[in-house]
Amino acid sequence: MAPPGDKSEASEEAMVAEPEQRPISTIVIIIAMQTEALPVVNKLQLKEDPDSVFPPGVPWVRYYGTYKDLNINLIWPGKDPTLGVDSVGTVSSALVTYAAIQALKPDLIINAGTAGGFKAKGANIGDIFVVLDCAFHDRRIPIPVFDLYGIGLRKACETPNLVKELNLKVGKLSTGDSLDMTQQDEASIIANDATVKDMEGAAVAYVAELLKVPAIFIKAVTDLVDSDKPTAEEFLQNLAAVTAALDQAVELVIDFINGKRFSQL
Repeated sequence: MAPPGDKSEASEEAMVAEPEQRPISTIVIIIAMQTEALPVVNKLQLKEDPDSVFPPGVPWVRYYGTYKDLNINLIWPGKDPTLGVDSVGTVSSALVTYAAIQALKPDLIINAGTAGGFKAKGANIGDIFVVLDCAFHDRRIPIPVFDLYGIGLRKACETPNLVKELNLKVGKLSTGDSLDMTQQDEASIIANDATVKDMEGAAVAYVAELLKVPAIFIKAVTDLVDSDKPTAEEFLQNLAAVTAALDQAVELVIDFINGKRFSQL
């Protein structure tokens, strides 16, 4: 119990007691690809941080700024130092999420990016989904309890008012480290009841839950995994147009969050 007149400790106790009533002020946005990240950077007028908050030598890039009443940090894992391509996948995403939470102490994580969708579950090219929960589809450990650990099901932050206000689709997300889909992956994705498939989300969800930071997942559909077109070809064909839709969606989500508490999402 805080002594009379100690408002700082009293307010800290209130925050712990009623987490849903905390005002949202600092947000970290995790985006895997530069093509996806830069339109959001420009839309929110963020600046690249010349003095990295991350360890020396890592390629991770932070953009930051104030948007309305929010402190925004956008983290892009950067280019692979050897091959020069975007550092996509679960390992980079988990690392930057952990490092960003440690360095920046955000109230909320937003993982935004493109994803494959399943037309059998109602997904179309260009659709924007808010994710209900995340799981892995390529961590197969056929031993009791370890099998559940491999799937790694985790709930996203509940945002019923945001979904209703912005008229966004909702669905479950399945994550793996491959762009294509094997028969085993497909069986696991079906078991996960997933509508969208990506290469980062469940890893971000794992770290966010571990460090007790609420996370929202915004995914834009670039390709239909269960269509006749090759996934890589369809992804590249639609990337520019879908990225434009994604950055608009992220701005709308940020606008909605501004000035709100978790209980109002």
